[in-house]
Amino acid sequence: MVKSTSFVLQLAKGYDNGTAGVPPIFDWFNGMMEVSYEKQAIFYSLCAAYAFVSIIALVQLIRIQLRLSGIGWTTQKVFHLMNFVVFGLRAILFGFYSGVFNLKSKALEMMLLDLPGLLFFSTYTLLVLFWAEIFHQARNLPIDKLRPAYYAVNAVLYFIQICIWIFISVGPVSAGVETAKLFFAVISFTAALGFVMYGGRLFAMLRRFPIESRGRQKKLHEVGFVTGICCICFMIRCVMVAISAFNEKADVDVIDHPVLILFYYMVVEILPSILVLFILRKLPPKRVSEQYHPIQ
Repeated sequence: MVKSTSFVLQLAKGYDNGTAGVPPIFDWFNGMMEVSYEKQAIFYSLCAAYAFVSIIALVQLIRIQLRLSGIGWTTQKVFHLMNFVVFGLRAILFGFYSGVFNLKSKALEMMLLDLPGLLFFSTYTLLVLFWAEIFHQARNLPIDKLRPAYYAVNAVLYFIQICIWIFISVGPVSAGVETAKLFFAVISFTAALGFVMYGGRLFAMLRRFPIESRGRQKKLHEVGFVTGICCICFMIRCVMVAISAFNEKADVDVIDHPVLILFYYMVVEILPSILVLFILRKLPPKRVSEQYHPIQ
């Protein structure tokens, strides 16, 4: 137990001048890329990958709009629109990576890099809200407070983040950056917890339905896979961001760590989103359903 605790502390704080004898895993990642054109290839590859996912979300949004042209902005439409915005913004940032990572203002750099992450949180917790509404309706519980709660939580998170950016611009930069990373770790853990709570509850409820129920098996797999994917990606993000708050070698917001950045964003955003968009690719029925009510 003591050895395990010691290893975790070493991972978070790093090694002093390599005296531990074994190079940290983040040194291995960061030492793989020294040539500038190879860095450029990685960042442009990320730009292309994000643009690809953004286009997929836009195409799916257009398909849904054509299917439900007479209905306003449903949860499903907003989800795909936000995916389009988040991944489009990431694509632009990685397309102009040199300017973004070399900004003189640390607060502006953090804002540009953190804003898509906040929007990603809002996008995928929208699924948690959707599942919470379904679960509450199935249990004859009130749902009128769920959507206002979602808006209120997001408003508070964005307000706190804005305060952190202001603090970075006027106060000690290192303390502000550390606070920003720990804050991101907390909200990532919160998102993972939300998926476990409502995704898990909805999954358990669907399992109790009769086997011959129409669409029961498909919905069971859909909820189970999406819950697992999102919970894992947010927990990985939580751990990575928390470690980077205390270990500069694990920082994914610096231009000198391209391989680590590639691994990080592929695991926590690109691959999970591709899988979720694929799983949720089915178009809604043409008839008006309570499941696709307009957002008030």
